[in-house]
Amino acid sequence: MKGNAIDLLLGVAIGDALGVPYEFLSREEMVARPAKGMVGYGTHHQPAGTWSDDSSLTFCLAESLHAGYSLNTTAANFIKWRNYAYWTARNEIFDIGVTTNRAITRLAKILNGEDPAELRLLKYEAEEFDNGNGSLMRILPLLFEVKDKGLKEQFEIIWENSALTHRHIRAAMSCMIYLNLAENLLIEQDKNSAYQKTRCDINQLWEEMNFSDAEKTHFARIVQNDIREAKKETILSGGYVIESLEASLWSFLNTESFESAVLTAINFGHDTDTNGAITGGLAGLYYGRKEMPEVWIVSLARMENIIELGEKLEKKYRS
Repeated sequence: MKGNAIDLLLGVAIGDALGVPYEFLSREEMVARPAKGMVGYGTHHQPAGTWSDDSSLTFCLAESLHAGYSLNTTAANFIKWRNYAYWTARNEIFDIGVTTNRAITRLAKILNGEDPAELRLLKYEAEEFDNGNGSLMRILPLLFEVKDKGLKEQFEIIWENSALTHRHIRAAMSCMIYLNLAENLLIEQDKNSAYQKTRCDINQLWEEMNFSDAEKTHFARIVQNDIREAKKETILSGGYVIESLEASLWSFLNTESFESAVLTAINFGHDTDTNGAITGGLAGLYYGRKEMPEVWIVSLARMENIIELGEKLEKKYRS
């Protein structure tokens, strides 16, 4: 196997922190002044190495997995993050999505109620606006819980986790494609072979679960077609989950290093921290820590805590 939990978490945090200063900048602005390394301030006025909600919620999920797979524990960690700045870079929250904020309020009501099992029913209450990238950005540690399971079982677990914040099946399927590719990266020697296997796996899943043709159309450029062949100018990079999935896969598959992958995603502009985090997770898993610029690693806020969390996750799932 190539990467491990430490590489994965560092990759997410580095991609996130690289993108934080540029969030909301247009593509034209990024072309004029492209991201080249780890810098501070910018959009959120944060010191270099500061990661955002993308990494915080990723770490909340990773910690709950280490304690033992539980939707309740994950939901409780998300609430602690929102209410008490738990697992934040510098003990403050400076960026939270509207859908995620609303969802965490809903989680708190469920956990304070008589039946926490209602968490498993959230996926049946989806609305179209539940298709932001807020579950995709944090889902990668779930890889270690679902890998080696059957495709349909994987998807049910993934949908339940996605639905904690983003309930729609489209957001969940985006997470499924992302995690399936991550699993195949652990198996295949070549990322392009892993991607081709993912396209086959997802088609198989769709047939098994009778996935609707209407929903399939949203994934046409990734599954039915080859995202690597999409023209760069057609890749969008906003907060819609399909845009983030396409931008991240395109950036990862069309570059040849960790550094190039994350900077390519960030230089698309718009939701730079999230797309950096999503791309960074895959690239970290594939290339490993040894191919990440050391100056980026040591500049991360709470670097030691991130590595420690990765070690705990690695020990749990590789023992």
